[in-house]
Amino acid sequence: MMKMKNTMGLLSLFISIFVFSQTKSVKKYPAKKVVKTVLKKKAEPKINPDLVVINEDVPVLIPQKKDGKFGYVNQKGKFIIQPEYHIAVFFAEDCNLLNSPNEKIRKFGTKEYGTVEKDLISYRVDQSGKRVYQYKNSDLGQCKIEFKQQQYQAYILNGFYGIIEPSKFVNAADYRDYQIYPQYEYLHIMEGDDVSNPMIVASHNDRFGVIDVHNKIVIPFEYSNIKRNFSWKLGKMFEVTKDGTTYYYIDSKNKAY
Repeated sequence: MMKMKNTMGLLSLFISIFVFSQTKSVKKYPAKKVVKTVLKKKAEPKINPDLVVINEDVPVLIPQKKDGKFGYVNQKGKFIIQPEYHIAVFFAEDCNLLNSPNEKIRKFGTKEYGTVEKDLISYRVDQSGKRVYQYKNSDLGQCKIEFKQQQYQAYILNGFYGIIEPSKFVNAADYRDYQIYPQYEYLHIMEGDDVSNPMIVASHNDRFGVIDVHNKIVIPFEYSNIKRNFSWKLGKMFEVTKDGTTYYYIDSKNKAY
């Protein structure tokens, strides 16, 4: 009897230990909280609906003069930046600002901004017309001079202008040595990025037009003057006048803006 009691006691102890061990093995721990990272979408820059693009070869903002003051019009001729400046040039890089010793203002030297002048003070403006920077001499760095050798040059013979390629020109008496045989009253090769195919302002019968190096007429001879400035290099446009007083810009297809 005593042996049975001892046996029953051991059996009860074994069952208790077994149950306790199983209880421990199924003990649940609280799940760790996972923090979800919400990625914020970057706000897309707002596009000004007035900056319409009709011709991809010319700027979206074009300097224009009205009542003696300059502003900027879009490609439809609507003033986006009102005419209030003495000077307004194409939106383009300013190497003096790009190389400024002041790193914070170098961004104003990019082509996203244009240079204007009012009351003898020069500014950089953005495409909305906001003045974002006023020029200071201390901010101006030195431009890195990049000189491009012109492939062609004007040549005068018997009072008339033609075009030669100096590297191939040998005999002035041989018409075959000329790129364009002298036949114009005046010629000026416009500065541009493509030295192998420059635009050339020419005068014929006292009227100005534009030709290429193959003597093909690009702009008809219908203007009293075409300015020999940086308008072609900066904006792929020509600054022209028919009356000698009122100047405006045209593109390479003779479309006025």
